[in-house]
Amino acid sequence: MTDGGPYDERRRRQALGVGLVAAFMTLLDISIVNVALPSLERSLQASPSDLQWVLSGYALAFGLVLVPAGRFGDIRGRRNAFVFGVALFTLASALAGFAQSPDWLVATRLLQGAAAGVVNPQVTGLIQQLYQGPERARPFGLLGATIGISTAVGPLLGGLLIAAGGQEHGWRWVFFVNVPVGIVAVILAWRLLPGRVTERSSQRRLDPLGVLLLGVGVTLVLLPLMQREQWPGPEKWLLVPAGLITLLCFALWERRYARHGPPMFDVRLFNHQSYTLGSLIALLYFGGFTAIFFILTLYLQNGRGYSALVAGLAITPFALGSAVASAVGGRIVNRYGRPLVAIGLLAVVAGLGLTALAIELVPHAPVPWVTAAPLLVAGIGSGLVIAPNQTLTLSQVPVPEAGSGAGMLQTGQRIGSAAGIAAVGAVFFSALSDGTDAWSRAFERSLLTSAGIISLALVAALVDIARHHRQPPG
Repeated sequence: MTDGGPYDERRRRQALGVGLVAAFMTLLDISIVNVALPSLERSLQASPSDLQWVLSGYALAFGLVLVPAGRFGDIRGRRNAFVFGVALFTLASALAGFAQSPDWLVATRLLQGAAAGVVNPQVTGLIQQLYQGPERARPFGLLGATIGISTAVGPLLGGLLIAAGGQEHGWRWVFFVNVPVGIVAVILAWRLLPGRVTERSSQRRLDPLGVLLLGVGVTLVLLPLMQREQWPGPEKWLLVPAGLITLLCFALWERRYARHGPPMFDVRLFNHQSYTLGSLIALLYFGGFTAIFFILTLYLQNGRGYSALVAGLAITPFALGSAVASAVGGRIVNRYGRPLVAIGLLAVVAGLGLTALAIELVPHAPVPWVTAAPLLVAGIGSGLVIAPNQTLTLSQVPVPEAGSGAGMLQTGQRIGSAAGIAAVGAVFFSALSDGTDAWSRAFERSLLTSAGIISLALVAALVDIARHHRQPPG
């Protein structure tokens, strides 16, 4: 199954550690750039459209590559794909740090996003390959913690780097910090990750038409969501149904392709209720979860005048709660199953509601202090959602399909994130024109919108629990 000898527990932990570090680095770049935008705007004289592409271009390229990259790793070996992705991400990070114009930076962000899309499905596939059955709960718990913490801690780390590097060029260190980490990860990955693929996997094909249909479909869905402010007029929303039709064509093509050989993505995975419900929960949760940091950063820096560092520190309670709960959730998910996810979702909704209430009741108090406790509650809930839901969602996915199955799951997360930021952002900016204390009102309304989206994920989890209880035993 692997080259370089058997994988004992020590070597499995080492391989997993390399994968988690790389995943953390690539996922961190989703949120770390948020607090760097004012510094970047002054340094490069970037326009609002340029800044939007710096953020959304990364997410777009990330989402496009996930499933094909997962498929490539399933076929050609996850070590090869992982090393290539990390090396490309490291190079793109260095080029981004040296950017001399907005166009240069946008191009390197697209390259960064594509590289991140290559890396991440290999990490999930690696867990599926090295761990079996219930023992996957712990590594999936650690991966879930990595996902949650990297998103939450990004603004804090970005604030620290900008404070150290200065307002004019501190944003460059947001990218340069990836370079030494990436170089070490490439070296260790080549030594520690399994490199040989099975004969069955090596005979599979990449399915170029499937890649094209999926790429076009995802682009058509995401593009109007990400460019809602820069692309005036309602006609852009016609791309969303066109994208959904293209994705339906992708599903039909993959079903047909499966008659002659293994497809790029086996749509029969959706016959497993655990995969279908888990993917829906992930899409909805990331639709509300990712937007929290987007609106909180805007509110703190632009609305209340806090520095990038303080804005990052304000999110720390969420990150700490998520870290602790993810580690615990990964260990107990096999005992409690989907109800654990439902409890986590309920805690997130309650924490966000309490955060909005705190801003309403004490509007002139220091925001980081009054929001610390409710954000801690929300973070604990998040830790009980991401890792356990990922474990349950992928529990029935066969190892040969692990990369593409995980890639599709993460593609749903990226679509959910883009749609959520579009919806919550629209609520936020529309409320800014309401007059007195508009920033606080905009933050409260958008925070409740995020809670509403996450409530839909809670409904999906409760439906899954109810259906499970109605099934006869045995």
